[in-house]
Amino acid sequence: MKKLIFVSLLLPFIYLLSELFIVQDVEDPIKYIYTLTGASAIAILFLTTSISMWFKKLMKYRRMIGLFGFFYASLHMLNFLILDMEMDIAFAFKETLDKPFIYLGMISFLLLLFMTTTSTKKLFRKYHAYHKVIYLILILTTIHFVMAQKSLSLIQYAYLLVILIIALAKIRQRSVSLF
Repeated sequence: MKKLIFVSLLLPFIYLLSELFIVQDVEDPIKYIYTLTGASAIAILFLTTSISMWFKKLMKYRRMIGLFGFFYASLHMLNFLILDMEMDIAFAFKETLDKPFIYLGMISFLLLLFMTTTSTKKLFRKYHAYHKVIYLILILTTIHFVMAQKSLSLIQYAYLLVILIIALAKIRQRSVSLF
């Protein structure tokens, strides 16, 4: 089961590489990488939070799945820094301040980096209460996603609908567990 999940989570990366280097039918590679890595990251992170509700058999793989979400978020960030900003840190900083959706993404990434570094068994025991920050990350990332789009397509609206359904289900799950 673990190998199947691992390979499944690698599929977006394999698809990205094949589109960029084999098929070579991508008009704007930087935008394409942003889109695929960002969508993969947020989808995997939402999947990670919904495991306890709908996919209980995957509970023992939740850490691995979450780390894949970080992997795609890291590719998204590296695309920004290396390919888009060409390692010009001053320009990247200026872009971050000029465009609010970028600093929302940066904040989300830094929070996700914290979660990733504290997800080892030893550190998780100490910091598990702080891992609830995933909900803030998902909110900020969803806003980042919407703000980054010039206009939303039908697929993106469907994507937002799925995010909303998961968010509402998590809110309902939390409120039921309080009583």
